[in-house]
This record gives sequence, C-alpha cells and structure tokens, in this order.
Amino acid sequence: MKPLFTFLLVCILQLFAAQQEEYVYTNGIFDFEENKTQKVFTDLARIRNSPDPHSRIADSLHTNQQVVILKKGNAILKLGERAAHWYKISYQKESETKEGYIWGGNLAIGYRNKNGYDFLFGLSKTIDRKDKEFNQVYPQNIAAVKVLAGNQLIDEMSFDTGSQESLSYATFTIESNHQLKNVECTLKASVSGEACGIAGYDQYILFRNKKLIALPQLMNVGDADVYYHNEKFIFPNDKGGMPNAFMLKMEEMEKDDQEREKKKKSSKTYLWDGNAYKLK
Repeated sequence: MKPLFTFLLVCILQLFAAQQEEYVYTNGIFDFEENKTQKVFTDLARIRNSPDPHSRIADSLHTNQQVVILKKGNAILKLGERAAHWYKISYQKESETKEGYIWGGNLAIGYRNKNGYDFLFGLSKTIDRKDKEFNQVYPQNIAAVKVLAGNQLIDEMSFDTGSQESLSYATFTIESNHQLKNVECTLKASVSGEACGIAGYDQYILFRNKKLIALPQLMNVGDADVYYHNEKFIFPNDKGGMPNAFMLKMEEMEKDDQEREKKKKSSKTYLWDGNAYKLK
C-alpha cells in the first residue's frame, strides 16, 4: 500500500509542477478594462466565436477599428514574447452591432487623436536579436506607432521595447511641438516594469508633414538606492533649452562597497533644422 501511495504522490507532484511550468504570465500592457473602448492595432485582427485560436473565425477587423471591451476571459495566448488574454468585444460594422472574441495582443496599448489624425501605439511583433558581447540570441519585442486618417495609414515607425519584464505598464501621450521648427506635435510612448532593476523606455516621436521621426530612445533603470541610470531630453521650451536643438542628459549613480556614491553625468546636443536632426 505504501509504494502505491508514494507513486500516486509523485504523480500528483509532477502534474502540479508541469502545470506551474506551463502557466503563462501576461504582459501587463495588455490588461484592458471592461466597458472601455479600445482600438485594433494590427493590420488585420481575426474575431472568433470563442476565446481560442482554433475557434471558427467570425469576422476580421482592420487597424483603427473601435471596439468595446465587454469581458476579459481566462484564456491566455502567447505569440512570440507577447502574451495576452482573450477579450469578448462588441463593435459596429455595416450598421450592425456585433460581438466576438479578440486576442488582446491585437489591440492598441494606447491611442490619441489630434488635428484629424489618429495615433496608435502597440506591439507589432517579436524578433531575434543577437548579443555580440555574449554571442547569444534573445527574443525582442518590437513596438510601433501608426498615424492614420480614418482608415488610411499615413505613416508608421518601429522601435525596441526591451524584454518582456519591461512590459508591465505603458503610457502614450501627445505633447506640444516643444518649439521645434515645423513640428506639429511630439508623441511619447513609454513602457516600464514593476520591479527594481527592470528598465523602462521612453520613445519620443516628432510628427511633421505627415511623417513620424523617432528621436534617440531613452532608458531609465534603478535598483533601490544602490544604483540608477536616468536619461531625459531638454527641449527648447524647457529650462536651459536651446533654440532649434534638443539635448540628451544622462546621470548615473552607483554605490561602492563602502556606501560611497559615484556619480557620472554626460550630455549630447542634437541640432534640428526643421526637417531632421543631427548630433552637434
């Protein structure tokens, strides 16, 4: 009897361990609220009859289609390094109100509207990056910002967003033109983690003449009061700003074994001619 009990106990423990290994943690940026509107980000999002990638396709929606989140499902799907819940949604199409299920990774993380243009921020894909220093290949999420006029795509640009751990939170805002010549507005897309030592990234994008122009990406990370690395821009309308230029300021601090702070600062200036920027 004892060997049988031991055998059953081992089987149960193995089953529990397997379930633990198979559990997929979602990216927090895809946690959408119920009864809130969202927009489709991908070029084509399949709407299914049930929250399952093998379920029958009921419909397809294109970029910028507005939907209403009705309910977040328990099922999770991971594609590459993007992991998200399925959501039950409603939407308007051909003068009808329809319902179905959409994978959260197909929705925009954030969206804004200004001067008749719709700006969408989301994750577009996962690619493999090679770390030359360690000669290793690791998956990297690629984000994108799209600008549309109705259903027409005007422009799109992509950028890295760091590892999956950096995708707990995200914000997407429209700022002023920061007194930069010919710039209509500045977009800011940010992602960050929820733990010490996890980097956050800020991507500033200038919008001018129907084009998106990405500025150098900013990275900020810290580990309690032991270490931090901060980067920020000083635009012409900021204190200490320069006309027709923006500055990248970096500050870093690390404590040694005797709790002494070692700080390092640096600065780069980029000149803006109304069409493009270059390092001074």
